[in-house]
Amino acid sequence: MGTTALRRRRTAFAAGLATLAMALGSTALPAGAAPPEKDVDLVAVGDSYTAGIGAGTTTLSSCTQTNGGYVNLLKALPIVDGNSTNAACAGAVIVDRASDIAPSVLEQIAALTASGTLSVRTELVAVTAGANDIDFTMPLKACAGSTLDDCAQAVQGVQARFPAMQADLVEALTAIRTAAPHATIAVFGYPLLFDPDGPPTLLSEDAQRLVNAGTLALNNAIAQATGAPRVKAKAAYIDVTKAFKAHAVNSAYPWINFNPADPFALQNFHPTAAGHQAYADALSEAVNLNKLARP
Repeated sequence: MGTTALRRRRTAFAAGLATLAMALGSTALPAGAAPPEKDVDLVAVGDSYTAGIGAGTTTLSSCTQTNGGYVNLLKALPIVDGNSTNAACAGAVIVDRASDIAPSVLEQIAALTASGTLSVRTELVAVTAGANDIDFTMPLKACAGSTLDDCAQAVQGVQARFPAMQADLVEALTAIRTAAPHATIAVFGYPLLFDPDGPPTLLSEDAQRLVNAGTLALNNAIAQATGAPRVKAKAAYIDVTKAFKAHAVNSAYPWINFNPADPFALQNFHPTAAGHQAYADALSEAVNLNKLARP
């Protein structure tokens, strides 16, 4: 083949590539077209607080959830993917135990990882966990029907379980970070249930203070676990006690459910609709959702 002919073919080939590139570029994103919409891929795991107990109606799922919890409120935001997943279950503990009545948090994480729902694409993971692991209902019962000394002993008893709970929580948060290395992990604490200066309730003022002190200690233990070296770079503890101030079960405008006529109701000591909104607002204030959003 002559040199002139070879040059002509090379010139024609180069021109063809240029034309193809222009066509592909035009197809991928026409001039003036809007870029792909960004949103936050949210995954939620945990116990009844994340499952939405206390607001909305119970939905059909593999465990007890409602359609009115803070996760649902977050999913309704334009910046959050409406198809985000909530795997939290009422009654869930962090690590599997033989007597569990709901999938543990670690089991929730494992299932989400296996399905690909929790992955490198996940931008945000919301968590509530810890209260069931220490059986926080025990001091509530003891402080309602026993002496103040019995109440104090019950609160001290659950605090003895903090180290094991913290180790389990660190394990769960590490599993989340491994499966979703780019995600921000938002770990909530719990609200103070009582206002000792408010109207009378089943607990005396001193008993209310003891239970509240136990809640603060639990929150501190959760915050410490969230700040563990293995997870602190991606995990953030979110305190909600200030948001719930003046909204305890015995406040004039409670954001926590309690029905004295049915003390064993599932909704008791869980956020109302307003309380779940407070959780959603707390996350939105603590985490920059716009910064997390990706196409």
